[in-house]
Amino acid sequence: MNSSRAFTVQKEHSNRRLDVFLTEITEFPRSEIQRLIREACVRVDGNVSTRVSAKIDIGQLVELEPHASKQVIGITESRKCLNVAYEDQYLAVINKPAGLTVHPGAGHLDDTLVNAAVSRWPDLASIGDPDRPGIVHRLDRDTSGLLIVALSPEAYLKLSEMIRDHQVIRSYTALVHGHMDQVSGVVDAPIGRSRYRRVRQAVVEGGRTARTFYQVLTEFENHSLLTIKLETGRTHQIRVHMDAIGHSVVGDQTYGPKLSSVKLTRQFLHASKLEFRHPVTNEPVSVASDLPQDLQNELNALDER
Repeated sequence: MNSSRAFTVQKEHSNRRLDVFLTEITEFPRSEIQRLIREACVRVDGNVSTRVSAKIDIGQLVELEPHASKQVIGITESRKCLNVAYEDQYLAVINKPAGLTVHPGAGHLDDTLVNAAVSRWPDLASIGDPDRPGIVHRLDRDTSGLLIVALSPEAYLKLSEMIRDHQVIRSYTALVHGHMDQVSGVVDAPIGRSRYRRVRQAVVEGGRTARTFYQVLTEFENHSLLTIKLETGRTHQIRVHMDAIGHSVVGDQTYGPKLSSVKLTRQFLHASKLEFRHPVTNEPVSVASDLPQDLQNELNALDER
């Protein structure tokens, strides 16, 4: 490869893996394409993509720049401490703080949750996707709370199936703008990449199925505290669905209002509980996490008002 190339994703390639797409439209073997992706030589809509398994959408611009970097991105160890809420020989549940990226990518090569996890459990590096070993579901960088990490190949395969088949109950606590029309309800609306702002997700016709259940816990003067459960796990799902029904998550810098009476530097969204059958022993597992102090402070301030 001696020069940069650019490709626009057509309908027939929509939802392909990035490495598969580039293998199909170039003369290069998949192993070479995967190497280049990991070396940060591929951009999608202007952003470096280092995940070989990343899915692409129709209309996206994929650029192959073989001389952009020659640094292979691996899973290096990190001294960052992890708050482990549950652990056995097969899996761990980590209580992730806001601001911590889950797996390596552009701008975060060695300071992620995965880097710290590989340092704590060295065998993790060979489990599952090499770009994000052991990870069976994700949390946004600025969402805090509980995340499962598989510590054995057996657990990884089973947990991945369980997530896909909605057998893991994931509960979140969220503060949203306004008051809900009903005490409980469901948002059932497909999610895909926004046609107007490609860095955002949106409710779009023909998007991927997405279902979000909510229940009101407390109402304040201009806000509502909700418990939310996911049936599916689309990118930014809670944030997109809450915004779509006119009740965006407080502090959300991407989907929320630019002006808010609540001054948070991140979205008020916390993964507060995980419930599932153990993938190996079949015993029930239930792990809960209290609100971190920054979010609790905001609730205290609303109570005082």
